[in-house]
Amino acid sequence: MSGLRKRIPHLSAAAGLLLLAALTSCNLEQNIDVELPALPVQLVAECYLEDGQIPRLTVTETVPYLASPEPVLATDVTVRLTLANGQVEVLRFAPGFDPTTGKGYTHTGSQALVARPGDTFGLEVLDTKGRRITATATMPSRVPIDSLEYKFNDLPPAQREAFVLTNFRDPVGLGNFYRLQIHRDSIGPSSEIDYDVEDRLNDGTGFTLGTSYRFDPGDTLLVTLYHLDRPYYLFRQSVQDARNANGNPFAQPASIRSTVQGGVGVFTVLSYDRRQIIIP
Repeated sequence: MSGLRKRIPHLSAAAGLLLLAALTSCNLEQNIDVELPALPVQLVAECYLEDGQIPRLTVTETVPYLASPEPVLATDVTVRLTLANGQVEVLRFAPGFDPTTGKGYTHTGSQALVARPGDTFGLEVLDTKGRRITATATMPSRVPIDSLEYKFNDLPPAQREAFVLTNFRDPVGLGNFYRLQIHRDSIGPSSEIDYDVEDRLNDGTGFTLGTSYRFDPGDTLLVTLYHLDRPYYLFRQSVQDARNANGNPFAQPASIRSTVQGGVGVFTVLSYDRRQIIIP
C-alpha cells in the first residue's frame, strides 16, 4: 500500500505533461476581421513660418489607416496667409523640395517673411469641395543660449568622445517649451540630437541641456535652441506618441493634436537661437 502511494504522484505528473503537450500542439490561432470606420477625408496642412524665409506650406489629404503612405496632394486649394501687419498674401501652387529641412511643399510665397516676437499670423486653406482649415500662430520670444560647454571622457585618445552642454535661462512664468537640435557641420534633415523639454521643474532658473558622449575631436557643431509655444509642443509630443504606438500592439493608440481647425496639421512660427562650437 505504501509503495502504491509513492507511485501515484509520479503518474499524476506524467499525465499533466501529456495534457500540456496536447494543449500546446493544438492550433489556438483565430482570424478576426476588424471593420475600420470610414472616416471623412480631411485636408492636412503643415507650415513653419520663419523670419527672413519665404513662407512655404504643404497641403495634402488624409488617407485610410491601411492605405499606401504616399501623400495625396490637394491641387484645388487656395491658401491665404495673413501677415502681422494685416496684409493677406495668397501663396501660389508651386510644388518643390527643401533640401535643408528634407520636406516637400506645395505652396510658396513671393518674398521673405518679416516676423518678430509677439507677431501673430493667420492661415486659411480652402478647396473647391468646401473644406476649410484656419489657424493662427504667434511668434514666441527668443531665448538666447548663454554658453556651450564640452567635456571628453577618460578613454584612450583613439576612443575619446565629448558630450555637449547647452546653458540658457528660462523666463519667469510656467508654460515655456524648448526643442534642442544639434547638427554636425551644417543644418540638414538629419540631426545628431533632437528632443523637447518644458520648464515645469525649472521655471525662471538656469537650464542645462546635455547630450551623451558622442562627438569627436574636430567636430563642428551647430546648436539650435527653439522656444516653442504650447500648441506646437503638444503637436510634437502627439506625433512622437503616434510613432511609438504604430505597429506596437501593447501601446496606447495616440491621435495627433493639431494646431489648426477644420482639418489636421500644424501652423507655427519658429523662434530660435543658434550657436556654433568646435570640439578641439
